[in-house]
Amino acid sequence: MKRQIIHINENKCSGCGLCVPDCPEGAIQIINGKARLISDLSCDGLGACIGTCPEEAITIEEREAAAYNEASVMENIISQGPVVISAHLKHLKDHNETVHYSEALKILEEKGIKVIESETSDTNHSCPGSANRLLNKIHTNSPESMEDFSELSQWPVKLKLLSPYSRVFTSGKIDLLVSADCVPYACGNFHKKFLDGNVVVTFCPKLDPYIDEYREKLEVIISEQDINSITITRMEVPCCSGVTSLVRDAVYKSGKTVKTEEIIIKI
Repeated sequence: MKRQIIHINENKCSGCGLCVPDCPEGAIQIINGKARLISDLSCDGLGACIGTCPEEAITIEEREAAAYNEASVMENIISQGPVVISAHLKHLKDHNETVHYSEALKILEEKGIKVIESETSDTNHSCPGSANRLLNKIHTNSPESMEDFSELSQWPVKLKLLSPYSRVFTSGKIDLLVSADCVPYACGNFHKKFLDGNVVVTFCPKLDPYIDEYREKLEVIISEQDINSITITRMEVPCCSGVTSLVRDAVYKSGKTVKTEEIIIKI
């Protein structure tokens, strides 16, 4: 499968080893004086190791790689003790990897291992770009202000970066907008017509490799949060119908009855 995974530039790597402790999954080792990615299975591609590399030798690339395997990773994590286990769980939670996080907890439960996790919050986030937050929107009534005013009420918007338990979804009864990535580019009045007053999640049903994860996330959001309605906005191209299929599947699996509307945007 094609997915994101780390790449180590041997020419830049000094072999300092600072990246190794920041990879509790055990995907990186120092071999012959250079940092090496020893297992695709153990690299989640989230890049926790990048920030500690003084030579900027580690980047994220997209290539063919074996799927990340949480069970394999946990075997290595558990042997390193409770501190490393806690760090790994925090790493998954901070990046909203809810599927892998749940899998890790299940493995720990099966092995009878109890770990006290360190507290994390939306405002104390390891990755500022994906820190969940609600936005306070203030504008004047002048025509200039209204013309370019953004109706976005939360950040982030990518479903990959949002936790089903984020305060974005737990702030009361919400109207959920599920949008294909291309829609805002094709719909000139997207903000006023669709975004105003709604919580939005966006993804591409054709190119994103996380569709099963998205389906599980939406199912949890719908089943455990107070969702008043769901509006689906997608493009007219056939591949974009995957947005509608995914949402309807998630609603069905949630066991709830939620008012759902599909709106198709023409090119």
